[in-house]
Amino acid sequence: MPKTNIHRTDVFTELEPLSLRGIIQDIQKDLKTKDRVREAVLANSREAVRLSSQAILLVHRRKFDEARKKLKQARRLLGDMEETLREWVELAHGGAVYTAYQEFAEASIFLEFSEKGRFLGPKSLGVPSIPYVLGLADVIGELRRMALDSIRNNNLRLAEKCLNSMEDIYALLMTLENANALAPGLRRKCDVARHLIEATRGDVTIEVRRSSLEQSIRTLEKVVGKKLREVKSKSMR
Repeated sequence: MPKTNIHRTDVFTELEPLSLRGIIQDIQKDLKTKDRVREAVLANSREAVRLSSQAILLVHRRKFDEARKKLKQARRLLGDMEETLREWVELAHGGAVYTAYQEFAEASIFLEFSEKGRFLGPKSLGVPSIPYVLGLADVIGELRRMALDSIRNNNLRLAEKCLNSMEDIYALLMTLENANALAPGLRRKCDVARHLIEATRGDVTIEVRRSSLEQSIRTLEKVVGKKLREVKSKSMR
């Protein structure tokens, strides 16, 4: 078979560099645009997380109106983020986006429970299911903090309500099938939640016993005081 003088480099020297250079330049432009969009999304995400964290602190201080204002601001930022991501779907599943939804869900759920004693769902919050579930798991930690504050304020009824809600959330999260595969971090959050529930149950139990003991002592003091008065009255006759 006769040899030819045509080599691979001879062909691609004329054709590839010119067309490939244009392709790479187009990709570079696309990447620069995506990076600007990503930075804008990250900025909105960080601010939404910050506002949600502030809202949680305000809820613990029983400043519900101020907490709601913070969450309205966070919701607007999430709306702006959603509008941007409609054209950049590939950026919608980044960790920062889910974190923003998760923190917003946690704060919103906690506010509604603290103020009205009920739970909001993902549809009413406009939050995807996975970050909602992760946020709900984190609410257990906030309920423990509320329970401890209630114990310090001698509000045992609220502490017991918090404990019951912690147990309900945990039990229902454990019924979700395939959740651990779809919601990274949920298993760890549930493990932490279980320990928090056990610790809170111990704290509430101790407080119940202490309260019962105090009540018994007060009752005994009244009975003894009454008997002493009766004895004193008889001795004076």
